[in-house]
Amino acid sequence: MEIIFQDIYKKIIGKLEHELPEELAYHNAHHTKYVVEKAILLAGYENITGKELKLITIAALYHDTGFLIDHKEHENLGCQIAFRDLQGLLNADELENICGMITATKIPQKPRNIHEKIVADSDLFYLGTTDYKKFSKKLYLELKHFDPSINEEKWLKIQVNFLSSHNYHTKYGKEVLEPVKRNNLNALLLAG
Repeated sequence: MEIIFQDIYKKIIGKLEHELPEELAYHNAHHTKYVVEKAILLAGYENITGKELKLITIAALYHDTGFLIDHKEHENLGCQIAFRDLQGLLNADELENICGMITATKIPQKPRNIHEKIVADSDLFYLGTTDYKKFSKKLYLELKHFDPSINEEKWLKIQVNFLSSHNYHTKYGKEVLEPVKRNNLNALLLAG
C-alpha cells in the first residue's frame, strides 16, 4: 500500500499543479498537500494507523480533485475521479469509505464517522490557526474570480457567518483548533 500511495500522491499532486486553473488561489496543490499533512496529524491523535491511515490520506489527497473538472459539486466529481483511479487497487468498501470522507468536506460538513471527521477537520484546519488570515485572503481572491460582486465588506460578513456556524468534529479540533478559531472570529468582529 505504501508504494501505491506514493505513486498516487505524485500523480494527483502533479495533475493539480499542472491542470488546475490559475484562478484557484486557494483550492490548489498547496492546499491539498496541507490537508494531507493535517489528516495524518489528526489521525495520529486518534491513534489511527495502518490501512485506515492510508485510506484517510488517499481521501485527503482526492478531496478537491473535482476542481479539475468544475468548482461546482467538486466533492461528487472527486469521488468519481477516485473511483476511476483506484478501482482494482482498492475494494468496493474501501472506495465507499474514501468517497464518504471526500463528501464529508462538503459545506455544511456532516461527517458520520471518525475517518470522515478527520478529513473534514483537515480541510478546514486553517480556521483554527494563526495562519487564518493568509488562507482567508487566498480564498477571497478565488471566490472573487467566480463572483466579482464580492467585496471586502461582503467577504467579512461571509467569514463571520462561516466561522460562527462552523464546528470541529475531532477531539484535537475541539480542544486545540476551536479556541484559536474563536480568536480569529473575534478579530473579524472587531474589524467589522
